[in-house]
Amino acid sequence: MDEKFKKDLGRLYKLISENQKNLGNYYKLVEEKDYRNEKLQVYIDEFLDECELKHNKENRLAVLSRLINLRDEQFVQVVSKNGASRQDIEKKRALGYLWTKNFHLKKEEEILKVIDEEKLLNEFYRVLLSGVHEIGVAMSDWQYKWNEHIINNINPSLNEQFGEDTINYLEENGLLDMDEDRNIADRAYSVLDKRDGKYIVLTYAQFFKDDVKKVCLLLEKLIKRLQTLQDSETNQKESYIEYFRALSIAFSELDRFKLLKRWKDVDRAWMKITSPLQVGHPLEYYEDHYRKAVALEWDVRISNPKNLGANETLKDINQMHRSIFDKIGKNKEAIFKRVKKNLDNIQLYIGRPAFYYASEFNGLFSAQVVPNDEEVSKELGKKIFAFADNILDIQRAKPFLKIDKIIFGEEFLRKERELIFKKENLWHKVYEISTIGHEFGHILWLDSDSEIRMNKSGVFKNIEEFKATTGGLVAFFMNENQQIKEYVFSELIKRAVGLIAWRKTGEVEPYYCEGLIHLKALFDCDVLDFDEKLTINDSEENYEKLKNWYFKNYEKLALHYLEKRDASEFLSLFAHKEDGDYMPNETKIKSFVSYYWDLHQKIGRDIDSEAKKSDWI
Repeated sequence: MDEKFKKDLGRLYKLISENQKNLGNYYKLVEEKDYRNEKLQVYIDEFLDECELKHNKENRLAVLSRLINLRDEQFVQVVSKNGASRQDIEKKRALGYLWTKNFHLKKEEEILKVIDEEKLLNEFYRVLLSGVHEIGVAMSDWQYKWNEHIINNINPSLNEQFGEDTINYLEENGLLDMDEDRNIADRAYSVLDKRDGKYIVLTYAQFFKDDVKKVCLLLEKLIKRLQTLQDSETNQKESYIEYFRALSIAFSELDRFKLLKRWKDVDRAWMKITSPLQVGHPLEYYEDHYRKAVALEWDVRISNPKNLGANETLKDINQMHRSIFDKIGKNKEAIFKRVKKNLDNIQLYIGRPAFYYASEFNGLFSAQVVPNDEEVSKELGKKIFAFADNILDIQRAKPFLKIDKIIFGEEFLRKERELIFKKENLWHKVYEISTIGHEFGHILWLDSDSEIRMNKSGVFKNIEEFKATTGGLVAFFMNENQQIKEYVFSELIKRAVGLIAWRKTGEVEPYYCEGLIHLKALFDCDVLDFDEKLTINDSEENYEKLKNWYFKNYEKLALHYLEKRDASEFLSLFAHKEDGDYMPNETKIKSFVSYYWDLHQKIGRDIDSEAKKSDWI
């Protein structure tokens, strides 16, 4: 990689960073009386009119959150507050998606224009980014139909007919995705359709014919253009062409039993690409709790030119994994070797999302470990992406809220804000534990068939996110960095409580369930208590009790994974379903969750006007 290319990467990273920071500044519309941005004000208020919502600060903050953070739970809550029906909520969620999509596509086109004008990178990558954007526009149009059919149509129909027996029904009737040997897959690249009262499986190329055709034509167009160009800077030309070709073949596959093989080939081709500009494809499932249809992800990720790493965290994860395995892993050495190989073969990319499309207009990840296909990972390892700079920008941009002061108190928030605004280096170390450690934690204890065998009740993800976070925590507890210990402790408390806000957001239910299990730990160890008001006691004594709680329960969880028992058995120790939502088993924790949720509904978007961000910036 020559010096010009490195310099251009730095320039592009700066452009992406500035765009994110400018987005965060839009919160000033509801934070600062003197802030003037008439164009943004009109854009926000016209959308409020379209959704039949009042022009008040609460509603403006909710739609700004939709636009800036890409998540829509706050927007859904203000819509729900007005007594909207499920159909009306989904209609307005769809409007929110289209509104957000159009805004961000325009911003991305502006950055692409700068790249072209300044002749950044090389012609190969300029063409690649332009082509990926064209495909992204098509994927974003397709996402709207994908969501409408699978999430808003088929899944409610299944739930209405079969309720908790839905997954059994799908399995018994051959409606889950399967490989060529008719083994059930742990995810899906197809859809159900209902014809003559019966459900049938159709590939994307069969059901979304026009969308798939358009995406594949654009992929072929991009391949042809790239074939005429050279990439001496990163030597990734052939790898990228192979990858895009594999994508075209996978999307256009008509045989449902060949889908898994085709998408494995996509993941294999993708794992060979080691460029600082990575093009992400459909990798994970979020919204679909029944057939685990993989979301229409499409994006470009850019690595930070500073070449950051996470060597200490990986070393701690490896030591913890070996230590616990020696205690509980009798006769499971093959799983240990499999996991160890995955850890040894990790490609780590720390940077930012540069361009994003389709399902990612419903929320970006703070980090990601992929591919999920364990067969591919056994051969080629995994990639971990961590978007630390983005997350820090988002945390700094978010308004200070009344609910946080009521729940956590001023001293707790002072310490958190000190870390975010004044101690950037320490913040990155905490992120490495809580987020990169989380991604390493996903890899642990998993065999090739673990998810399939543990997901009979459909709640594997609802313990997997807890397993991931706790893996990073336990590794830290075994080899503590005294400099950041108090901040890791505070981060855990804030995370456990904050995840309650996702109680009604189906696609992130696994994180909500994770929060419920963390709350059990915090209440059991007297860190938290609740009697009409939450009290926090983060004493050294309670910290030590908490560490022991996590050691004990993480070992239980690891053994649960090694024995491949149904995830519902572990989840049931902490939570149960009530009126469609998971709630804590213990009365006091349940009372706090209900209290926080009610408070979040009432004032979750009220800004704390007494706290000034200018005191911190």
